[in-house]
Amino acid sequence: MCLGFLCAAPVFASVDYAKDIKPILQDKCYSCHGALKQKSGLRLDAGSLIHKGGERSILANGDADKSTLLERVLSEDPEERMPPKGKRLSKEQAGLLRDWIQSGAAFPPGEKVPKSPAEHWSFQPVRRPSVPGVEAGVSVENPIDAFISEAAKKSGSNGFVQASPGALLRRLHLDLTGLPPTPAEQDIFVQDQAPQRLERVIETLLARPEYGERWARHWLDTVRYADSNGYERDAEKPFVWRYRDYLIQSLNEDKPYDRLILEQIAGDELPDASLESRIGSGFLRLGHWDDEPADPATDRFDQLDDIVSTTAQSFLGLTMGCARCHDHKFEPLSARDYYSFLSVFDPLQRPRKGRQELTLSVDGTEVYRWNESSPIPPETFVLSRGSPSQRRERVEPAVPAILAKIQPAFPSPDEFTTRRRLGLARWIASAENPLTARVIVNRVWQQHFGRGLVTTANDFGLMGAPPSHPQLLDWLAHWFVHDAHWSLKKLHQLILSSRTWQSVKAQDSLNGYRRLEVEAIRDGMLAVSGTLNPKRGGPAIKPPIPEAALEANTDKQKVWAVSPEPEASRRSVYAFIKRGLVMPMFETLDLADTVSSCPQRQVTTVAPQALTLFNGTFVNQQAKAFAERLRKEAGESPEKQIQLAFKLALCRAPSAAELTELTAFLGAESLSEACRVILNLNEFVYPE
Repeated sequence: MCLGFLCAAPVFASVDYAKDIKPILQDKCYSCHGALKQKSGLRLDAGSLIHKGGERSILANGDADKSTLLERVLSEDPEERMPPKGKRLSKEQAGLLRDWIQSGAAFPPGEKVPKSPAEHWSFQPVRRPSVPGVEAGVSVENPIDAFISEAAKKSGSNGFVQASPGALLRRLHLDLTGLPPTPAEQDIFVQDQAPQRLERVIETLLARPEYGERWARHWLDTVRYADSNGYERDAEKPFVWRYRDYLIQSLNEDKPYDRLILEQIAGDELPDASLESRIGSGFLRLGHWDDEPADPATDRFDQLDDIVSTTAQSFLGLTMGCARCHDHKFEPLSARDYYSFLSVFDPLQRPRKGRQELTLSVDGTEVYRWNESSPIPPETFVLSRGSPSQRRERVEPAVPAILAKIQPAFPSPDEFTTRRRLGLARWIASAENPLTARVIVNRVWQQHFGRGLVTTANDFGLMGAPPSHPQLLDWLAHWFVHDAHWSLKKLHQLILSSRTWQSVKAQDSLNGYRRLEVEAIRDGMLAVSGTLNPKRGGPAIKPPIPEAALEANTDKQKVWAVSPEPEASRRSVYAFIKRGLVMPMFETLDLADTVSSCPQRQVTTVAPQALTLFNGTFVNQQAKAFAERLRKEAGESPEKQIQLAFKLALCRAPSAAELTELTAFLGAESLSEACRVILNLNEFVYPE
């Protein structure tokens, strides 16, 4: 058969598959015939697969003119040509392909076949691996240490080196409560020589209400929490703070994580739905919102996309939002997967009256959440390129096909709602789900060590980072579900009681050694100065903010009416987070992004941070209060003042050189200036 300009083309046996052919196929063919997608059952991303063909053979031995592969590439028929869209192969590329086929379509015998997405590690069932040493009869105190020791031996690393008691106690308090230990707590810990003293401290701290305040902030980052809507008017979200308080209370009560999932996704659809669970479902409404969109139809899907993306990233570690306009380019997630997932949330409606957001009354308290106005769901369609005006096929509720050989059962509607979210929540919270437990234990590990076992906490897909210790990750995930029964406090206890966490070594090999978050820095200053107000819960506080930050606002008083003292000196988790006007100290010191799920905060080092911490009004106020506390508790002796200052701020005694230098400093400068220096030490803003 004559194929136009290739009829008389000579055969070049020197065509190189890896150099000449594979780049062409990768550029033109992989999107439809690769590991992610195989139209007509055909894969072209490995030589053996090309020879295998799909629903039928595409190569004729040594005869390019009779090979379907070349025929489709050269076809002028729009129904037959390949690739079906975009630029066709150039004359040179087609010639290379023809010559390669004509010469036998050779490929390296050792060429690796790319794994199918179904084989990806995070999509496999969680199975409990054996703890190293157990089978050999070795006594293992903490399985974490056994896995880390095994990995260290293979890499030739040394063993664990215990951190000093003072450093360990400070890090433990900062990890679990975000506040430094008091001098009395430091003295008790040093005097207690019992073998179980650290375990007792861990239990004590986990039982304190400060634990929930500290760890709720981590989850609030993940679920894009803020107290306002963003956009031009950036109106306050009414009673959204109830969700924040719900989360703090739930963590303090050690509510099982699988129950937390159910309440946040479907708290109003649970058989035992309560005021508390309905407040929990406010998770779905935390995103930014435009109260006067230019295109209401598109805005509606923007809101649903926010829910889909945040739910998938937070609980599953999947980047589903990329499949809104087309099949995901890098993950096994199709547009159909996306809209089937979206259909679960399609029945939700935002209570509102024009531009004004409304709450829903539950037993007389006002709750900020979505609602379903009818048990009859709307029809949901795949949208071409994400456009509401370009509907394609209709879809029903489903989870990504890559994760479920058999789709989970979605319950029938009741008289109030479709109960679609309940079906999804039960699937996410299932022990059989391959992602949920892995994702949450990795988040907890990340906060304790500064770096996750998987460094891409929101992305466990093909493009995410592989786990540094895959056996440990799976052991933790299986243990968390089957032994700890989804208890986050038990997970904390296991990690913190390990020599891995307690050792200096952890700071080198596993820990990201990250600066404390801005909330812990601010709260630490309040605690050290003695001005921290321990009041909990309720509406957000509005601490003082520099006037320069208000210059762009016409109604400055309405935008930021400062809370009076001591209300303004409450913990930072209660501070008002306004999307359009973030407190300068919070913004400068890397507050989480509030538009989308934040897997881990950035840690930048820029000049304004030093200016904020040394010259800022807040820090200077705390330095003065710190000085007043030292005079009151240590008297007028400079040495005693310095010693107490170090114990309060750094949980250690000053060295002889530090004592001499600061005593001399006090001979020329005020005590408040010395306090300001101490609050600006790197040692104060780092956990160790």
